[in-house]
Amino acid sequence: MKKKLIEVAMPLVAINKACVKEASPFTPRHPRSLHVWWARRRLAAARAVIFGQMVDDPSAHPNQFPTEESQEQERQRLFRLIEELVKWENTTNKMVLSQAQDEIWKSWRTTCAENKNHPQAAELFNPDKLPAFHDPFAGGGAFPLEAQRLGLEAYASDLNPVAVLINKAMIEIPPKFAGQSSVNPEAPSMGNVFADVPQGARRLAEDVRYYAKWVRDEAEKRIGHLYSKIEITTKMSTSRPDLKPLVGQKLIVNTWLWARTVKSPNPAFANAHVPLASTFMLSTKKSKEAYVEPLIDGEKYRFTVKIGKPKDNQTIANGTKVGRGGHFRCLLTGTPISVDYIREQGKAGRLGARLIAIVAEGKSGRVYIEPNLESEETALGASPTWVPELNINHNPRDIRPQLYGLTKYSDLFTPRQLVSLTTFSDLIRDVHQLILRDALESGMSDDGKPLRENGMGATAYAEAVRVYLSLALSRWTDLFCTLSAWNTTNQNIKNLFSRHAIPMVWDYAESNPFGNGASFSSTIETIYKLSVSLPSTPDGHSSQLDARLQSISANKVVSTDPPYYDNICYADLSDFFYVWLRRSLKSIYPDLLTTMAVPKAEELVATPYRHGDKEKAETFFLDGMTQVMKRLAEQAHPDFPVTIYYAFRQSESKDDSDTASTGWETFLDAVIHAGFSISGTWPMRTERTEALKKNTNALASSIILVCRPRPQDSPAATRRDFLNALKRELPKALAYLQRGNIAPVDLQQSAIGPGMAVFTRYAKVLDAEGNEMRVHDALVLINQTLDEVLAEQEGDLDADSRWALSWFEHCGFAEGEYGVAETLSKAKNISVDGMVEAGIAASKAGKVRLLKPDELPDDWDPTADSRLTVWETVHHLVRVLEEGEIAAGELVRKLGSKAETARELAYRLYTVCERKKWAQEALAYNSLVQSWPEIIKLARQAGGRQTAITEQDALFEQE
Repeated sequence: MKKKLIEVAMPLVAINKACVKEASPFTPRHPRSLHVWWARRRLAAARAVIFGQMVDDPSAHPNQFPTEESQEQERQRLFRLIEELVKWENTTNKMVLSQAQDEIWKSWRTTCAENKNHPQAAELFNPDKLPAFHDPFAGGGAFPLEAQRLGLEAYASDLNPVAVLINKAMIEIPPKFAGQSSVNPEAPSMGNVFADVPQGARRLAEDVRYYAKWVRDEAEKRIGHLYSKIEITTKMSTSRPDLKPLVGQKLIVNTWLWARTVKSPNPAFANAHVPLASTFMLSTKKSKEAYVEPLIDGEKYRFTVKIGKPKDNQTIANGTKVGRGGHFRCLLTGTPISVDYIREQGKAGRLGARLIAIVAEGKSGRVYIEPNLESEETALGASPTWVPELNINHNPRDIRPQLYGLTKYSDLFTPRQLVSLTTFSDLIRDVHQLILRDALESGMSDDGKPLRENGMGATAYAEAVRVYLSLALSRWTDLFCTLSAWNTTNQNIKNLFSRHAIPMVWDYAESNPFGNGASFSSTIETIYKLSVSLPSTPDGHSSQLDARLQSISANKVVSTDPPYYDNICYADLSDFFYVWLRRSLKSIYPDLLTTMAVPKAEELVATPYRHGDKEKAETFFLDGMTQVMKRLAEQAHPDFPVTIYYAFRQSESKDDSDTASTGWETFLDAVIHAGFSISGTWPMRTERTEALKKNTNALASSIILVCRPRPQDSPAATRRDFLNALKRELPKALAYLQRGNIAPVDLQQSAIGPGMAVFTRYAKVLDAEGNEMRVHDALVLINQTLDEVLAEQEGDLDADSRWALSWFEHCGFAEGEYGVAETLSKAKNISVDGMVEAGIAASKAGKVRLLKPDELPDDWDPTADSRLTVWETVHHLVRVLEEGEIAAGELVRKLGSKAETARELAYRLYTVCERKKWAQEALAYNSLVQSWPEIIKLARQAGGRQTAITEQDALFEQE
């Protein structure tokens, strides 16, 4: 088969830059606005990967591009298109998307013409119809959505019903009603709010917004008394001058701030319940500080609110929490409250809650008010008519509230929140008849078929609006539960799922559904802004299927992001949302929502607590993933490679030379045993750059494996053959990765790709005893070869820097014996005194040490340094980078071409630090590499186009 672009080259720099930008939480119209999903892949990467899968590499057409130069020229043209395609602002750009679709069609029609005599030409190579797309682990829906944008009919499947609903809302429902006029009676006066986006589902979105307002207004009529305004009285302003201008006004309350309570462990105060407060700060924003001050009176206490910085800042900041974990102190007596005691009290049903502050909305912003008994009693006295009785699933690693007696999902909400959620859920069901009536009165025809039967008329349309309203209610619970804390910096509510877990939260924020904060209306608004930009063509399909058993992939383009071993237990976490989605939508999708909880036994994750032990869990994962990969290898369209995302950091080390990862081993075993070989690998950014500069253990990139079925006649190889091929091919692959500015933190992980590409081209690799080599042993050899390649790059260093690197591996920045240092220097034909003269080392009293970056002179001028070293260059860059990238850019401008090897040495230093577990130093080198593109850009701006550009940087710029 002809090579596709993704099997030869991709513009990594542009793709990764777009992925980092997209990761911003302020990115508008992002699918995360629709609903929470964990570990979403970046849309920019998905779009680029699918395009690269579909479009031929120029080398596949030697008649049209006979020389390497002409092929590269054509490749650069395609790169320029991808660079535009991945920009967030072009997500709905008709012109850019049309250009991409034209390229896909051009390659496809050429392929069809070349295969017109194929025995299955009519089925596989129809020049008038593009192959459809399928993702068997659809999750948050990034891949089906982007395939749809690129003009492919999209199929999404997942075992998890929450994921299926998300995909239905993104890819299946909008095309059904594309171009449909709004049916609500106010539609003619609503206007086009988003005139810059295609028509798509705009009218459907407008109806969702309209009927959401109806639901909200009806809810306020029923339960508005639970969320009364608060009047500012003269008494309240007596000790609060800031409240005097507000006296007599009734303010809308946006948020009530609560702390859980537990009975004091001090026997003398046995009747007192004391707060478990992680902080008493309300706002830490500069010039707007506010805090809660506890006032103690014997066995009683109350809270008052103070404006400004607290005098006892540390005590107020820490609340009653002590150290890390769930340890507190008694507010009344100072008696320690252990986490074991809190768990014991919680399981006995003795955890309570106490209102500590009220956040209202004034004309000039938030107003903090001390709590009152009436507000507390109103909230705690609410009586819900229905509660989610589902037990929280046992997951000892990721779900913690049940350790404290919160064992049902109803325990994660206040009584008032439960009343609100059930009321909104009831109204979402009630609004169905209103939508149906308005749809019929607007002239919409009705075929009587519901959505689940592919209905296209008024009945299905009313159900479609309900789907979005129900997703909004479900998404709102991420901010509307007792696990949503108060953000003292931004003065808003934090969402529960800031990570892939349900943690225990001690003090929480309860919002007003009818206020201006984390309300149902604000959630609807974010969904509306996304929905108007969803594609209206081609068709999309979302279904619940086990990836091991599905047959949808037959003759389709496949790109997928499978579970990462045991990283995220989606089914356990999804139950939090499922209980509300099931209540609102069971009548619309009875088969999808038939079970009381999200299916778990079949979920393809290696969880020991489900399978009995770690070994059984690993076997389950390997067997299941092998089944999945075999189906993909057998079913996927033969003209296109399969792309598989994987992001699992190597974390298990027996010693420095034996690094591997159970997750990677098991996953790669599955890929290989399924009959795949790897024809390309690409590291693509999945995290924000800021996180990489702060966390040496963060994995910044997903590794995209480009897979083809292994040819039946693939040869076997010996261990020596494999090792020789690694040593021949890995240096080139490594240089490409470094040129693409792969983070040092990702380098070892990313090098697995090209290494496994060598390993999987063989039917099998045999060791000296004739046994088939395990994936584990292959990974060890790949890592060893990577270390050798990095070591060989030291040949570009000057002698002083080679000595410094060797000494660094021996001692780091600590002192070592002079005699050892001198012996090492003589081997490199230099001396310790020379190192001191070069300004990179200090020698005193028989001890030698390398100078740390912050010990280097601030006034260093590389143009006047008579003994300039790469070591100096790197560490001065580390030093000035603390001042910012502008300062680093100015230094690179002065260094000119002498900065050439700095980045390579930074990679090498990072690997040394990671192996030695020197976290602080590792972060510095990782930060330098991650900042390199911006540093080079600033250096050019500072020095004009005359600034020297190295070969690596020229290639970087070209990509």
